[in-house]
Amino acid sequence: MLTVNSIAGLREQIHVWRLSGDTIAFVPTMGNLHAGHVHLVKEARRQADRVVVSIFVNPLQFGPGEDFAAYPRTRDEDAGRLRAAGADLLFMPEASAMYPLDATAMSVVEVPGLSDDLCGRFRPGHFRGVATVVLKLFNQVQPDIAVFGEKDYQQLVIIRRMVNDLDLPVRILSVPTVRETNGLAMSSRNAYLTEAERVKAALLHAELELALKELSQGRRDFSTMEIEHATALESAGFQVDYFAIRRQQDLRQPDAHELQLVILVAARLGRARLIDNLKVSLAA
Repeated sequence: MLTVNSIAGLREQIHVWRLSGDTIAFVPTMGNLHAGHVHLVKEARRQADRVVVSIFVNPLQFGPGEDFAAYPRTRDEDAGRLRAAGADLLFMPEASAMYPLDATAMSVVEVPGLSDDLCGRFRPGHFRGVATVVLKLFNQVQPDIAVFGEKDYQQLVIIRRMVNDLDLPVRILSVPTVRETNGLAMSSRNAYLTEAERVKAALLHAELELALKELSQGRRDFSTMEIEHATALESAGFQVDYFAIRRQQDLRQPDAHELQLVILVAARLGRARLIDNLKVSLAA
């Protein structure tokens, strides 16, 4: 596996592969990799001749008081995991290479509407930072396919909208969430949980499963359901940002006849802010 730190070095290697006719799959990450990331890389390996993985802790998507400085950075361990998973190239740029200008002076990308709801309501500017860095990485890597996990469902919808709106020649492939044995969605921020909190965190997935069961049995009072499940999590010790039932395609509020739904939750437990979701496909 090659490790490249400069954009010029990345483009040079991509050019060599393109001349050979190779297809390229790309997995963008912020590092501190776990089995969920490895699953994405292995799926990328099945989809293309070459696999590029980036590790970049993107300052643009962290707000004031968030955990940018404390975000776990485990580059040596990450490189070993990627090598074992079959990645061909690890791209690890410095912030000065990605953002040579002051953040207030540079061009940014924003997907209106979608970026201000759900997590965007509690993390203003977060998805502007996500869309900007992903577009930059797409321009740098020029992949045929980009692979994302479904745990960050709102991010996935935003990136798909950006790709469609800006006519980017990359196919977005989503991969189901990888979970711990107790149902907890794998996340780099799970490292913030104590052992007791890790056990309690499994209640997020359990509450999603309960809501899915209710929807499958015909319940359609979405607003009341959201309040009930958020209250249940609050009673268990979570600080809930939202528990929401939305349309899968665009995250808009559903009507009672919508068949393709997604249930989303974001909640804080100790130092960790946890997100999760379940997709629901109902019979007509």
